[in-house]
Amino acid sequence: MGSRPKEQTFTERYRLSGADPLIESELEVLGSDYQANGYTTMSQADDLGLHLRLRAGDRLLDIGSGCGWPGLYLAKEYGCDVVVIDPIIDGVRVAGARAVHDEMDRRESGVQGLGSDLPFVERSFDAVVHADVVC
Repeated sequence: MGSRPKEQTFTERYRLSGADPLIESELEVLGSDYQANGYTTMSQADDLGLHLRLRAGDRLLDIGSGCGWPGLYLAKEYGCDVVVIDPIIDGVRVAGARAVHDEMDRRESGVQGLGSDLPFVERSFDAVVHADVVC
């Protein structure tokens, strides 16, 4: 995947996303500390989990996951497995590090790719989320 201006912007954002002031802002505004790049609040993520009826043993796909919000959170809260996919590898790496931090790295997989060209066979997942995806 070539580096386009949008990709460069997100690559830079992912590299800065763990900075204390950004995490503090995210906690205040969204209620999360997952280095989110979007606007999905903790309450909205909880609503997603309830609506999707996620449970242990389910496989969740988070398209355009960036640093893993809200897919990692949902996997942690509901016990499901999660695959995060994003075109920017830096976001996928941050998500993987968060999964290790949350001791759920055995239930998380990261893939660099596009939502428009998913590298999975049909019916690989029980649920899909795509919050705040930029096209």
